[in-house]
Amino acid sequence: MARGHQKIQSQQKNAKKQAEAKKAKGHDQKTAAKAALVFTCAVCRSQMPDPKTFKQHFESKHPKSPLPTELEGVEA
Repeated sequence: MARGHQKIQSQQKNAKKQAEAKKAKGHDQKTAAKAALVFTCAVCRSQMPDPKTFKQHFESKHPKSPLPTELEGVEA
C-alpha cells in the first residue's frame, strides 16, 4: 500500500484518468432524452418519441383536427 507522497500522486493520477473517461463518454440522460423526442405535434408543439405515441396523442387531444399525412399508415 502506498503512503505519503506516492499516495497523493496515485490519487491525482486516478482523478485525472476518471475525468478523461467522463469527457470521452460525453453522454447524459437529458441530452439522450431530448434526442429521442423526434415527432412534434403541429397543433400543440408537444414532442413524442415514436409515431405510435404521436398518433395516440393526436387522436385523443385533437380529435377534430385532420390526421397528418405522416400518421396515415401507423397503427395505434
